Amino acid sequence: MTQTATASRLRLPDPGLSSRLALSARCTAGVRTSTADFFDWFADRRLKHAQNVERIRFDELDRWGFDPATGDLRHASGRFFAIHGLRVRSDFGPVAEWTQPIISQPEFGILGIAMREFDGVLHCLMQAKSEPGNINGVQLSPTVQATRSNYTRVHGGSAVPYLDAFRSAEPGRVLADVLQSEQGAWFHRKRNRNMVVEAGPGVEAGEDFCWLTLGQLHTLLGHESLINMDARTVLSCLPDWHTAGTGGEPAAALHTDREIRSWLTGRRAEHEVVTERLPLNQVSGWHRSADALSHESGRYFSIVAVNVSSRSREVPVWSQPLLQPHGHGLAALLVKRIDGVLHALMSARVEPGFLDVVELGPTVQWTPENYAHLPAAAQPPYLDLVLDRRVARTRFDTVLSEEGGRFRHAQSRYLIVEMQDGEGVEETPDFRWLSERQLDELLKYSSQVNVQARTLVAALRTLR
Repeated sequence: MTQTATASRLRLPDPGLSSRLALSARCTAGVRTSTADFFDWFADRRLKHAQNVERIRFDELDRWGFDPATGDLRHASGRFFAIHGLRVRSDFGPVAEWTQPIISQPEFGILGIAMREFDGVLHCLMQAKSEPGNINGVQLSPTVQATRSNYTRVHGGSAVPYLDAFRSAEPGRVLADVLQSEQGAWFHRKRNRNMVVEAGPGVEAGEDFCWLTLGQLHTLLGHESLINMDARTVLSCLPDWHTAGTGGEPAAALHTDREIRSWLTGRRAEHEVVTERLPLNQVSGWHRSADALSHESGRYFSIVAVNVSSRSREVPVWSQPLLQPHGHGLAALLVKRIDGVLHALMSARVEPGFLDVVELGPTVQWTPENYAHLPAAAQPPYLDLVLDRRVARTRFDTVLSEEGGRFRHAQSRYLIVEMQDGEGVEETPDFRWLSERQLDELLKYSSQVNVQARTLVAALRTLR
């Protein structure tokens, strides 16, 4: 083969993708579907997909049960997920050692958004999906949101629509594809495949699906508990059209990329986290009643059981455990312009379920109820700056739901707070200012940016 022939087969990055994404982001009124039509469609979906979710006793669970030897809660098939115990020792945070229940779901699921052009504008195919843990039943979800157990139909239910668009996608049509973690305090090393795929003209929206521009999704992200967690994490994995290069040098940043990589590697090496899987019946301070597994203090979360009937899921009736948090979380990002370039103050955050010890988290990530018994010094750094509106301005402030397939009524308040000119914030060993471009680069790789921070990155892109 000649050198010329070899060169002609090389695949170069799509130079027009950033401009196409930017155009979609500017179309806030919609092209294929008006925003008014969307709300009419979504209200209709909520009516037609109303589900009944009721708390039940553990002994009423169908095909779920506690292992008589270990106490672990698992499905009779050995699939889906299980709840076991975990012992943790860590030098991060105010508590050095504890035991807790944790969800184990080792299989990878697919979270995927299909995109297609209409009238020259990219649209996202979004799904109205009911989840048993959603506080409002139906939320806007990715095109595909399915665990491996679901899409291989262990439950014996119907097939997952549009799945082949992701499992058999041509390489040139894949716009994003990365394994990303989920809540490391509640999941043990769980990751899902986050994908964005450009679909062909033959892909149409079914009755539970709707084509929306990025601009419409950005507007909807400001509505409380409307766009679900899985959609937010996939959107964050799209290339950031704001930071796309123009052929010159990358935009300046306070720290070089090499310095950020070295800092993150150093925090992973220096922080100590030792975890040991335990039988669920050996977690200390947790007690099981007929209908809940809870901590003796009433803090943190409980494991509960629910029975679900739904007209919109692969299986019409089922029962399952859910993790129910006690209190709402707060995830906040401090941002400021440094020499004209927007930066976010990211934390090197340790959670026991992370695969690689540390991931980048928001500036502040906490649940106030879990700290009520601790001294004031145990509160997260920079919390006062997040809550003190006299020295900053709030750019984003919305209560959003966490994943409704495993968590019951889990919500967090997401904040983006911009520091005013002249307000300096000193870095500490666990905090660094990263530019938007640097965050975009890290989101191309697994286990770099945690799920709460990914929601805030998606929100940050709506503010331009």
